[in-house]
Amino acid sequence: MQFDRHGNRVWRDAKALLDSEHTRRAIGEVAVPYGVCTEPTNVAADGQDCPVRFRCVGCGHFRTDVSYLPDLEAHLADLLRNRERLIATAEADEWAKTEAMPSDQEIRRIRRLIRRVRDDLDGLSVEDKQQILDAVNVVRRHRTTTVGLGMPRIGPPRPDLQPERIA
Repeated sequence: MQFDRHGNRVWRDAKALLDSEHTRRAIGEVAVPYGVCTEPTNVAADGQDCPVRFRCVGCGHFRTDVSYLPDLEAHLADLLRNRERLIATAEADEWAKTEAMPSDQEIRRIRRLIRRVRDDLDGLSVEDKQQILDAVNVVRRHRTTTVGLGMPRIGPPRPDLQPERIA
């Protein structure tokens, strides 16, 4: 149940699966908001060097899946809220509003992606859909879990016991 930025299923065809999987493993991927990115410079920089300024839904290297659906829906709601807030704002220059305004293309793309993911999910049998939703719950629960590595913690500095000493 993985989708590209257009909402097309990535893993439909076994041949495409093998070719895509070989390419993905050669390049790698990094977690980004609402999915994963396979763009080589961004992967090498651990997700900190996006050439399209984190407009993931407009990038050909972006992939998402059913587990990100609640995040995509929340992002769409944020974009729509921000657009309405900017339209109502009178205290900003027009160029600033234009720069900050979510584009209609981005909003349409996210709506279409959400619709495609939901349609594919709704097209499954009840048993398959329940299995996927159970897996999504596990993935989402673990995605938000912080793993402790047992690293030592650095406490606050000790007070200087000899305040008369000059550094």
